[in-house]
Amino acid sequence: MTTHSAPSPHFPDSLLNILGVIYVHRKTPDGGDIYFTRFGLPFAKHLDLENWYEKKWFREHRERLDGTSAVFRVPTRAVGETSLDLVVKNCRVGEDVPLETESLPEPIGAEFNSPWEEFALVMEMRDGVYGPRTIRINTQDPLAIYVPPEKMQLWQSGRSPVKINRILARHPGIDIDILRQYKLIYGWIQGRNILEALTGIGMGGEELDRDLLMLNRKVTGDLERKGYVVADMKPVHIILGAAEVGAIDSVTEADGNEMRRLRHEALCDFVNKGAYSIVDYELLVRTPPHEEQVRWRRRHAYLDDQRDRFKSTPLPAHLSAVTVFAVPYIFGHVESTGGALWVVGNNGRLFDYFLPERWRTTHSWRLSPINEVFYTITKDQIHIVWKTSRVGELPRLETADPRPDLITVNGFNSPFEEFALAHYLNEKGIPTVYVRAIYMTGSVKQEESVDSRRFDSHKGLRNPDRTATLRPDRNYITLRGYFNGSDRWVAEQSGGLCRPVDLAKALQTGIVNQAEQFRMIDRVKSGLRSVGCNGALLEPNDLLLAVAPDGSIVRDTTGRPEVRICNLELIIRR
Repeated sequence: MTTHSAPSPHFPDSLLNILGVIYVHRKTPDGGDIYFTRFGLPFAKHLDLENWYEKKWFREHRERLDGTSAVFRVPTRAVGETSLDLVVKNCRVGEDVPLETESLPEPIGAEFNSPWEEFALVMEMRDGVYGPRTIRINTQDPLAIYVPPEKMQLWQSGRSPVKINRILARHPGIDIDILRQYKLIYGWIQGRNILEALTGIGMGGEELDRDLLMLNRKVTGDLERKGYVVADMKPVHIILGAAEVGAIDSVTEADGNEMRRLRHEALCDFVNKGAYSIVDYELLVRTPPHEEQVRWRRRHAYLDDQRDRFKSTPLPAHLSAVTVFAVPYIFGHVESTGGALWVVGNNGRLFDYFLPERWRTTHSWRLSPINEVFYTITKDQIHIVWKTSRVGELPRLETADPRPDLITVNGFNSPFEEFALAHYLNEKGIPTVYVRAIYMTGSVKQEESVDSRRFDSHKGLRNPDRTATLRPDRNYITLRGYFNGSDRWVAEQSGGLCRPVDLAKALQTGIVNQAEQFRMIDRVKSGLRSVGCNGALLEPNDLLLAVAPDGSIVRDTTGRPEVRICNLELIIRR
């Protein structure tokens, strides 16, 4: 069965790398998207929608499998005289985890994987690099991810409004895909789960319960030694293949209890030798030691790549090098949301670190009582600050504010102007926070952009696919480094790092006095004027000091406190 489908001339294929997994992306005739893995591509014709998801065929041939989620076994239509049995499941990312599925002693915090995270973990587990080489975890073949074109209503999605609202409260303005449906397609494993296998040889009652517990513990132990945990591991998720089942059934040289005993021994022997597969991966996670190793490796690779972010690397076909206002970016589409991402620099290896699924649902701390500014530690243990851009809004002014003309005449800078300012000012020796990436949400924003000036002035900016770079119907999120020392300094540290303190808090906590605060603000504004910029609108909380682990203020090469600009949305460049 190695039939390939010819790509449609109207929907050209593209090659994508998402969280380390290579996909062939193809638009489907219904306007949706399908992403083939290396296991699914040889069966692309079988996976044509007409061959398994055509409404009448799917309804008449699907078989619902046991479990709390919508999982179906469905055969494809015959292609070249062969049919393929599929397992099709709806991804439950964003839904509440039912309590009965949580079988760990401490299941609190279990979250369903996104489709891309699930496939990445399954691929990683199949490769088996972590843990003893003598243990191999077999899985279903992850074939493809299909994303239908339709958007669901919230009540149709099955996703928890409470959970979604909690995520939205932490991440306002961020597209969290609650109305997008993802269908994960796996290959069916011919065989029996161990519950079926044990009952098939006549086991029952307490004896059956004992064996199920014993075999389930054996498999969870194998998983743990390979660095993984499945929060809802059950005997029905442990599959003996057709060859093993055939070998058990072939034990016929005895009668009655003796034959059952011999078959039972053969069954347990197969499990003890690792001749089984596991299925259902939506709650698959790494063990803490494995996760710590992966995070440590990825964080150090990230720090090295971030230090070398302006060194060009080879780019895969789905990423492009672009320049916006003299700042180089790696640009690509975000397949999980339909959005887009611009990562500062020329290093394509940095792109995956800023995909929204790596930072949007991790715990966040709000840094500003006024603006949507949050600090989080990503799934890769990267400390970032993200902020919802206010481009297109009109500044809200207090009646006593003496600066209305300057604010209203200029308006809020676009995220690309902010990043260009940061790039320019750092080159001129005026430190700013490290700008990392700009994320455009895939969903249409709810509020209308009332200040159109930036959208008019940016009209000529186009992405490689000819779409507008700055769109009034989308939200933009700027991501920057959480300042804890220079990139080069941080990459070399294994102990405590610096912590940022804005000048308003520095005054409140006694780190600086008022005279020192005024001098620092005046020095920054004077420096801005010297390079053709107007910083009259900067406030004390727009400027950061770096405090070293020993409590001292980090100073520049001249011995003066190093003050960094952290808010660039109202700086005017002449």
